[in-house]
Amino acid sequence: MAARQRKPAETRRDGRQDDRPDARTDARPGGRRRVAARARDLFDAFEHLVGGLGTALLALAGLAWLVLVALTCVIGLGLLLAPTVPRVVRSVAERERSRLSFWGPEIVGLGPAPAGVRAALADRAVRRELCWLLVHATLGLFLGLAALTLVVDAVQDVTYPLWWRTLPVEDPAPTPVFWDVHDDADAWAVALLGVGLAVCFLALGKGMARLQAWPGRRLLAPTADMDLSLRVAHLSATRAAALDAHAAELRRIERSLHDGAQNRLVAVTVLLGAARRALSQNRPGAEDMLERAQETAEQALAELRTVVRGILPPVLADRGLADALAGLAANCAVPCRVDVDALGRCAASIEATAYFVSAEALTNISRHSRARHATVTVRREGGRLCLRIEDDGVGGADERHGSGLTGMRGRIEAHDGRLTLTSPPGGPTTVDVELPCGS
Repeated sequence: MAARQRKPAETRRDGRQDDRPDARTDARPGGRRRVAARARDLFDAFEHLVGGLGTALLALAGLAWLVLVALTCVIGLGLLLAPTVPRVVRSVAERERSRLSFWGPEIVGLGPAPAGVRAALADRAVRRELCWLLVHATLGLFLGLAALTLVVDAVQDVTYPLWWRTLPVEDPAPTPVFWDVHDDADAWAVALLGVGLAVCFLALGKGMARLQAWPGRRLLAPTADMDLSLRVAHLSATRAAALDAHAAELRRIERSLHDGAQNRLVAVTVLLGAARRALSQNRPGAEDMLERAQETAEQALAELRTVVRGILPPVLADRGLADALAGLAANCAVPCRVDVDALGRCAASIEATAYFVSAEALTNISRHSRARHATVTVRREGGRLCLRIEDDGVGGADERHGSGLTGMRGRIEAHDGRLTLTSPPGGPTTVDVELPCGS
């Protein structure tokens, strides 16, 4: 369990970078992090493109249904099916909104489509969704298929020298290869082609993912007036959630004081009264009663300190988020590493939210995950504080089954933040949190 805070490189008085050994060694982990971040970006881009391929196939099906309904209008059947078109288009568009929200800024859903063809055609949002359907069913489908083909062919060709001898003698060449393969030299030429395909995806993958997502972010986002009304509704909901969370926190503090410290202070009062009576009557046992009263008072004091730390840990106010998270990691039952950039100070409410979300997540990891390692990573990107808690446990975390995730989400959304939970069965589990903290 270790906590690490990356510090900026020191500068000499003459303005040049300090080139002491410490400064050089600090650059190596940064280089490894950049390579890991680049690899993670490429995996994300591929996953984004494959997910876009799925919604593009849905968009193609929706477009086919639209064409079928239009053609059958000639015989009158399409007039009966026409009211289903806006619902189909809205359903497919909502899937794309969910996908894009998972990978970036949230696109708020618009709810059910207008009833009736005439009302749907008069709705600007439906017309924009129809334009998106056409673009995504063509361009989005092409980009998704191209990315999938590039990656599959690259993996197939790079590994080709390992298994090409198992192919039929009359047709030993893989699909994209235009020359015959007769010996190991030809097989290694196929592997070289695979490396070229991999380099193409390395160069184009992120751009393809952005291009595939661009029509959805452009056309599926709410219009200005609708966005404002949805924003007001969202803020009203998060304000209500914040008030509920505040009331729940007050009830928790009241229970902690009533069931813990208050009962112990009552016991102290009883013991002191008994000791006073024993002393006045010269009965034995008064010293034992005073000793028990002192122990009970110390326990009450410890519980009061625990309650105070639960409201706002002193280390968070005095030394900042990095040291507070280091304390959480040190007390976690699962070996935990903390990686915090040089953040500076954020608003106290933001730091407190990040701290309590981390505490709740590490408690869940200790109780439910059966993990061997956990990592807490904190970065400041522009005007947002990005917090990631990861573990290598069994996964399967679900907000619907409790475990404090609902309370975490309410606390985060009260600050106009966002929580993303990724926990497939078998693990790993990742909790990504974004909180506004100013630029």
